[in-house]
Amino acid sequence: MNTKLTLLIAYSRNTNSTRNGILKNIKIFSQNVWKNNLIMNTILKVNINFDIVFIQEPSWSTICSIPNSRNCKGKSLVGMVNYPNWLTFARTSESENDFPRVIIYINIRPASLCFSLCKDIINYRDIFLVSFFNNNDIFWLMNVYLDSSHMALKYFKDTEAYIHNLLIITGNFNI
Repeated sequence: MNTKLTLLIAYSRNTNSTRNGILKNIKIFSQNVWKNNLIMNTILKVNINFDIVFIQEPSWSTICSIPNSRNCKGKSLVGMVNYPNWLTFARTSESENDFPRVIIYINIRPASLCFSLCKDIINYRDIFLVSFFNNNDIFWLMNVYLDSSHMALKYFKDTEAYIHNLLIITGNFNI
């Protein structure tokens, strides 16, 4: 299997990563999982020392069927499996063909920093922007998937947004 690691470490992390709501160092892992649940499960189970995991091309699959009065078999609920030590941040899809191609998992250890999805600034399936507060400042993290037609770059070109304190932009750029 051909796997490609995009980014391994943004900063090294010490053992007291959050103290009084202030993050000193952070470990970030980024990987394209090619819609493979096994790769995604392994990353989230093995990389427990990381604070944030950026995923490109996550696997979207049927979690269960929801029966209704017209169809006892029900309609499929499609999504991702949640993991007990991770908070999942994903943009909701507007249709079956609009599933996000980037998501972010945040370990529960630094969750006190009030991470927030920023759909009001960027709402696109290939770009994911999340913010958090640290030492009374707001910081931003961005996960990008660039497909062969470079749609994310076209979105950036057509979108105007001022993002101060962007710590990292990472992802699978396919360049």
